[in-house]
Amino acid sequence: MLSRPIPGSTGDILTSLPSPYEPHPATGLLHLPRFLAKCHHVKQHGSLPPSYAKNYKRGCDRFLCQHLGIDPAAVEKIVLESATDTEIETKLRQILPTDVRAAAWNRRYVQMGMSTAGREFLKEALTNMGCADRADAIKSVPDLIDFDEGRIE
Repeated sequence: MLSRPIPGSTGDILTSLPSPYEPHPATGLLHLPRFLAKCHHVKQHGSLPPSYAKNYKRGCDRFLCQHLGIDPAAVEKIVLESATDTEIETKLRQILPTDVRAAAWNRRYVQMGMSTAGREFLKEALTNMGCADRADAIKSVPDLIDFDEGRIE
């Protein structure tokens, strides 16, 4: 039987966040709906649990924003100051480049963790979760996120 994460081994889990594989409807960018959902969580609750706060506007959030040539704080500000999702989308269009190069980003994103250093990171993370036996099945950072949040059995 395949292992499951040790409850609490990565901290609190926000099952309300979308999968990292969910594309943004207007741009097709992976991870953007997740980043926006984290911003919404901060707006509603004042902060993220420590397990998410450590990478908020850093990690994949920052990598996505670097790809787009924007500041992660600008995305957060849009969500915090907007009254509706329509307003968020309108303001996002104003700061996003005309060509978001979704295919290039999505390819890079789904391969995060596949380098030698990345495989070591995934192996260490899975070991800390009590799931070292899953190292061959969890192949990328988005996979690790989905696994930790219960979307991969």
